[in-house]
Amino acid sequence: MYLGMYSFRGDPAELLAGHDRLLALLPQGQLDLHLCVQTKDGIAVLDTCPDREIFDRFSGSRAFQELVASAGLPRPEIQHVGDVKSYVLPVERTA
Repeated sequence: MYLGMYSFRGDPAELLAGHDRLLALLPQGQLDLHLCVQTKDGIAVLDTCPDREIFDRFSGSRAFQELVASAGLPRPEIQHVGDVKSYVLPVERTA
């Protein structure tokens, strides 16, 4: 699994609303590990793909640019973070 980061600069409140619109445009279950973090100058979205090649293909695609524009987000700065070696998610507990 490969982790990349999209940095969107601008008003965090507007960018967070755009991120919500972007998520609403995606088919249910398409994302494996996806985080959105408010930063001092906007938001950072950390997103995984099966590998770097797929991340590069997706992040450089016209479809991605159109998705971002449809959500009302500016063009992001794209950064390569690296291969995910491990992660921990909480176990869901039932009452």
